[in-house]
Amino acid sequence: MKIKIGDSESIKKTLSAEHVATFAALVEDYNPVHLDAEYAATTQFGRPIVHGKLASSLISGLLASKLPGAGCIYLGQTLKFTKPIFVGESVTARVTVTHIREDKPIVTLLTEVFNQQMELTITGEATVRLAQAV
Repeated sequence: MKIKIGDSESIKKTLSAEHVATFAALVEDYNPVHLDAEYAATTQFGRPIVHGKLASSLISGLLASKLPGAGCIYLGQTLKFTKPIFVGESVTARVTVTHIREDKPIVTLLTEVFNQQMELTITGEATVRLAQAV
């Protein structure tokens, strides 16, 4: 597949309480704003929110599975968290090619995660090295 500027792919996933609990255990982030509904009710969010890094990790899967695809190597990622994602909400992660280096097989992509109302919750930029033919 020939990659060009403007190419875009997305995936959609519902982030359940089970996903959040599994992620919390994996990374040892037990902040009660993610896991305790009673505690979260006392915060500015009013209910449990998904770890930002859990939601943004969908970008990694998207890069590996769809664009640019298998064998690419993640070189870098910037992230800005702009809105909370609530536990149980469906999100859409999207990547869009913004730059292709001419001297090396390196691509820059706009990375975005939207909540189920299609409001931007996470934005950033990923840099990946394309897979090398063996």
